[in-house]
Amino acid sequence: MSASHFLSLPTSTPVINPGVGEDPEQWFAIQTRARHEKVVEQRLRDKGVVTFLPLVKVERQWSDRRKIVDMPLFSCYVFAKFPAHNDHRLRVLVVDGVVKLVGSGGRGAPIPEAQIEAVEKLMQEQLPYSVYPFLKIGQRVRIRSGALTGVEGILLQRSGERTLVVSIDAIQRSLAVRIEGYNLESL
Repeated sequence: MSASHFLSLPTSTPVINPGVGEDPEQWFAIQTRARHEKVVEQRLRDKGVVTFLPLVKVERQWSDRRKIVDMPLFSCYVFAKFPAHNDHRLRVLVVDGVVKLVGSGGRGAPIPEAQIEAVEKLMQEQLPYSVYPFLKIGQRVRIRSGALTGVEGILLQRSGERTLVVSIDAIQRSLAVRIEGYNLESL
């Protein structure tokens, strides 16, 4: 695997309008069996579930060749948007390759829309990134101008450069991106 990664655009399906009186759709993290992220994402889409599987382009080396392949940004995780009602949870949990919904008691913990949107925005801008250890402490900030306007995260100082860490709390994974030159506000 090379040290350089490039983000590719997410795949998703159109939103299916929930019936009258149903819970609103929320994002959930789904833990998958190892190397089953793409197939689980496709099976969920086939069932009409809105999905988000962030992929990165990675160079792989085999004995006879090198190839650029799309790999999941967060291994063993797929994100899905559906109402929190038990019928919808069951529809997701019965998909082959799904291990569980991430959250207490296997019921799944909703992920704030802003966290999913932040990862989508970072991917669309195709900025260089690095996977960063999950953090619970630090100053939360929001970018006020530029291509990443509205993205929120934790501000750090790494090697003399300002870095924004965007986290998905439910799966305890984070991304770090350099933000020199961006106008920030504290939250």
